[in-house]
Amino acid sequence: MTATGAVDLAEAWERYMLPARWPEWSPQISGVEATADRLAPGVTGKVIAPLGLALPFVVDEVDEAGRRWSWQIRTGPVKLHLEHWLETAPDGGTVAGLKVDGPALLVTGYAPAAKVALEKLVRP
Repeated sequence: MTATGAVDLAEAWERYMLPARWPEWSPQISGVEATADRLAPGVTGKVIAPLGLALPFVVDEVDEAGRRWSWQIRTGPVKLHLEHWLETAPDGGTVAGLKVDGPALLVTGYAPAAKVALEKLVRP
C-alpha cells in the first residue's frame, strides 16, 4: 500500500526514524518505548496501542540512503514483518509505501489503520 502527500521527503524520513514521533502521525500508536532515540538495526522496544496493549518490536534493517527500513512486531506466537519505504513523488512531496507480512486475518485487519497512518505521515 502507498500514500502520497506534500510533506518533504527528509521530514517524512525523520518522522519514521524517531520513534517518539510515531504517535504524531500513527493513530493506532499512543506511545513508544525504544532502546534508542533513532532507529537502527537491532533497536528493540514496545509500541503502545490503544487500551495500553504493549507490542514488542525489533528493527531488522535501516537503509538511510535508500529511505527504507523494516521491523517485526510480535505478540505471543503471532509475528508481523513490516517493510517501509519513502521516495520523492513525481509532483514533489513524498510517496510512503508499506508491505506487511503475517497471518492474513491480522494483515487484513491492520490495513485500514496502516493506510491512515501512511496518509498522515506524508501530510505537512
